[in-house]
Amino acid sequence: MGQITRRGLTVAAAGALAATVTTGSTTAYGREEARRSGGHLTRQFRGMWLATVANRDWPSKPGLTAAEQRAELLAFLDTAVERRLNAVVFQVRPTADALWPSRYEPWAEYLTGVQGRDPGWDPLGTAVREAHRRGLELHAWFNPYRVANHTDPTRLIPTHPARLHPEWVVPYGGKLYYNPGLPEVRRFVQDAMLDAVARYDIDGVHWDDYFYPYPVAGQVFDDDAAYERHGAGFPDRAAWRRDNIDRLVRETAGRIKRLDRRVRFGISPFAVWRNQATDPLGSDTRAGVQTYDDLYADTRRWVREEWIDYIVPQVYWNIGFAAADYAKLVPWWAEVVRGTDVHLYIGEALYKAGDPAQPAPWQDPAELSRHLTFDRDYPQVRGNVYFSAKEVAADRNGAMARVVADHYPYRVRPPR
Repeated sequence: MGQITRRGLTVAAAGALAATVTTGSTTAYGREEARRSGGHLTRQFRGMWLATVANRDWPSKPGLTAAEQRAELLAFLDTAVERRLNAVVFQVRPTADALWPSRYEPWAEYLTGVQGRDPGWDPLGTAVREAHRRGLELHAWFNPYRVANHTDPTRLIPTHPARLHPEWVVPYGGKLYYNPGLPEVRRFVQDAMLDAVARYDIDGVHWDDYFYPYPVAGQVFDDDAAYERHGAGFPDRAAWRRDNIDRLVRETAGRIKRLDRRVRFGISPFAVWRNQATDPLGSDTRAGVQTYDDLYADTRRWVREEWIDYIVPQVYWNIGFAAADYAKLVPWWAEVVRGTDVHLYIGEALYKAGDPAQPAPWQDPAELSRHLTFDRDYPQVRGNVYFSAKEVAADRNGAMARVVADHYPYRVRPPR
């Protein structure tokens, strides 16, 4: 056999895979738009989020047998191949728990219906192995600070870290969160997430848009004691909170690279950093939430400082939407990444396509395809990610099929 690569393919097999044209649902890659790219294989990130919190996508319900869970998971991977995608962003730490036998946290209740109960198999290990067999990247998606979608600590198993360290936990907005202002929390959540990096051949570490929680009217995130203890030297609490999240991002990035430099680190924030009316550097939007001010997430800085490898702003609005226009946010993000080594992929709201509760543009199956056509004018945009797997499979109004027909004639490799 030839030399084995990190993905378990021989060098010869990997080369053959890259050169083969796809047909139907085969896993081979084609040379997409080879003439336009000077005869070289075009690289583009084509991903889908596979959400597990509250059994959003997978498993379809808690308590399925291991065989049933595995069959559902593999069906989603096969769907990604059929749609000519090349990456799956798999949620493996939805609520301070794990979809692998973690050294730090209990098994997720979304598997068996009981937190801490062994499901009898290893979902993350299986996902990595089976994704790579299909020519898919597997990015492990973690939520750093969310502990539970309720406020009752006694519903957590007695050995849960949040039960053992109640001083780490803040109830807010009907949920429990770890307090980002505590250095011991920051270290623990990094250890919990990086356990998966150390033990599995994942391609990426991925976070979504939850840092400090989204604001809830009339409620206060009670971090007074932490601010009094650790907030000296900051002009105000907001600056201290932003520094807490900056430290989480910067420290995690460094630790990932020390473990495995090939593992990429990406974040998919809410797409509005700041409105232009708030900050002249902001986007021409009128969003009700600004990540810098409300989530204490300085997403623009993370790109400019190159702490992360890729960013996937959730541009979940249609072209022409008055408060946050897709056609204004994509150019803004393209300018943010310009001159950096950070890749820009655009998060797409496939879940809105064909939803009767959404405005008229989302009833048009061509809306998402128009997004990708628009993105072509911005070379900084290196791909798109679809929320989420259930909609990629069901494709309520044919929007995903239209994207594939218009933009994905062949499978291609992700950019590196």
